[in-house]
Amino acid sequence: MNAVYPAVFIHERTGEYSVIFPDLDGCATCGDNLEHAIGMAQEALGLYLVTLEERKETAAPASDIASIKTKQGEFATLIMTELNRYRRNKSVNTMITLPAWLKEAGELAHVNFSGVLQEALKQKLGY
Repeated sequence: MNAVYPAVFIHERTGEYSVIFPDLDGCATCGDNLEHAIGMAQEALGLYLVTLEERKETAAPASDIASIKTKQGEFATLIMTELNRYRRNKSVNTMITLPAWLKEAGELAHVNFSGVLQEALKQKLGY
């Protein structure tokens, strides 16, 4: 699942970039150069939103990029991040029911049932 929020990049005198997300209080990062700052912004956004999700809190909606005001030496752009990259990958045990013949055929073929189910679910859900 992707998330997209506007970010403001501030070009510092040192050549580095600071990045803030106007809609997300406290979500900020920086980078040594523009490329690094963009990568750091994607990571900061992902970690911030997943942390809210884990706390059962709701993120503020993303503002329209056109409504973001910047000063001299700043620019606004949209940052997209893949939230699944930052979610915890804790495995859980799930019981499933299969026809006996299918289970036997899978066992004879040494199929990893958990792996097959995970891949099928990812494909079905578009991950």
